Amino acid sequence: MVGELERPLVSNDVDVALDQSNNLTRNYDLDGQCHRTEALLRPPRTRGHFHKQRLSSASPCSAQGDSVVLDVSHPLEDILIGETVKRPFGHLVELQKHGRPEKQSQNLSFGVENDRPQGSGPNTFSDQRSCLSLEVVSGPSCGLHCSVLSTSTARLPLTLGRVPPSNLLLKDLEVSGKHAMINWNSNKLRWELVDMGSLNGTMLNSHPINYPNSGSRQWGSPVELASGDTITVGTTSNIYVHISSQNDHLVPFGVGMTSDPMSLRRGGKKFPMEDVCYYQWPLPGIDQFGVFGICDGHGGVEAAKSASKILPEMVTTILSDSVKRERVVSQQDGSDVLRDAFSQTEALMNNYYEGCTATLLLVWADADENLFAQCANVGDSACFMNVDGKQIKMTEDHKIMSCSERLRIEGIGRPLKDGETRLCGLNLARMLGDKFVKQQDSRFSSEPYLSQVVRINKTSGAFALLASDGLWDVISFKKAIQLVVQTRERYSTEKGNLAEKIADVLLNEARNLRTRDNTSLILLDFGSTSTVPSCKVLP
Repeated sequence: MVGELERPLVSNDVDVALDQSNNLTRNYDLDGQCHRTEALLRPPRTRGHFHKQRLSSASPCSAQGDSVVLDVSHPLEDILIGETVKRPFGHLVELQKHGRPEKQSQNLSFGVENDRPQGSGPNTFSDQRSCLSLEVVSGPSCGLHCSVLSTSTARLPLTLGRVPPSNLLLKDLEVSGKHAMINWNSNKLRWELVDMGSLNGTMLNSHPINYPNSGSRQWGSPVELASGDTITVGTTSNIYVHISSQNDHLVPFGVGMTSDPMSLRRGGKKFPMEDVCYYQWPLPGIDQFGVFGICDGHGGVEAAKSASKILPEMVTTILSDSVKRERVVSQQDGSDVLRDAFSQTEALMNNYYEGCTATLLLVWADADENLFAQCANVGDSACFMNVDGKQIKMTEDHKIMSCSERLRIEGIGRPLKDGETRLCGLNLARMLGDKFVKQQDSRFSSEPYLSQVVRINKTSGAFALLASDGLWDVISFKKAIQLVVQTRERYSTEKGNLAEKIADVLLNEARNLRTRDNTSLILLDFGSTSTVPSCKVLP
């Protein structure tokens, strides 16, 4: 902590920020690092048929709600951002929370024999690129998530245990220090689990796999893992297994994603992490379409978790209709898809006393591999693009203080009073969730702002930056874009994921400037080649 206290408040040196990222950035990824989240790597469930609701666009500052093209030559104002929520309903308890998907719960039958799903055979692929994802679904460490690629040899084998250097750290007294290990068998092209001589043994789908005499501390024999399996260590810690092929699904452009709860430096108090950021390319069963999103929760993280899971599912469900999918490509417009996805997500969320911002960037490619991007948002998690040196704002700020929201509310017939900056303790007028306050005051809305469609030419040096307000609290849009450009130029000749390096620089700049809020960001570099897996989630 002494090193943190002595850190300068402002760092203008991009090199320093980049070096610090190795030790400070909480960049959990599919190379074996762990984080708390709800898994989004499972295929979406069909939730039935929905009637499309065509909501009227509400963008009082511009007739159609089109995005604003910003002139780089004029400085942009820093945005003053306060707390999203003051808790006037602190005495209330959330009665319903978004639970685990039914499909997952059906695969988990603890204490009884749980056979593998019908038709799930050996996980063999045409090459050795497979992704293993583990999620702790019960026990003291419930919610912990860890993923690794079969090609990440430096991260393998992956160990499960109670003490470091285990990759999946389980805070369970019934778990041994080094309990079990998972490795990729390159000869048989499959994932294998082995008990490492644990005291209490290891079970796979309720069958013990440890050496019969557990007191001998002798290792068991390796057993094959399949997607949908449940690993039990101790008596209460159950781990869900998901395995997917990553053969043909690398993102066709650079992606960097990182987040940090940003603990207070001078108070010793830690913020709970209420941001969730994610991406998926391509969407399950839908080639050439992908989503990139950030949800910033207030009052808790449950609404952000729910929205970050349901939104991609709704987009996938809508685009599964070939007519709607072709319409997006032919008309070069995904407005209906985004609008319906937000509407259906809001309808499915059961978060009464928690809410979240939601910023979703839909990216797709046409038959000629031209890329297009369109954004939808509620709240104040912002997205900017830079194309041919022009800054394009892809989101709208939905704080009570913003011009557009005050005009929208005035149009409802219940204008805000002079000096009024909050409704029911909230400084946001649009969000997902918060069902209780929406029932009390009709001025709240979940209708998203829709940006214009941006066509992306790979020679234009285009990039997109999505971030929660923890970044924008301390860094202006113009400054953030300058940092992206400078960092990309400086490290363009180096190997590795350039977009991830840029994301780390931005996060460290926010840290050095002492942001006092959770900070999450996603950087899409359309001019570079990707080396990242097809899907990723950070808490």
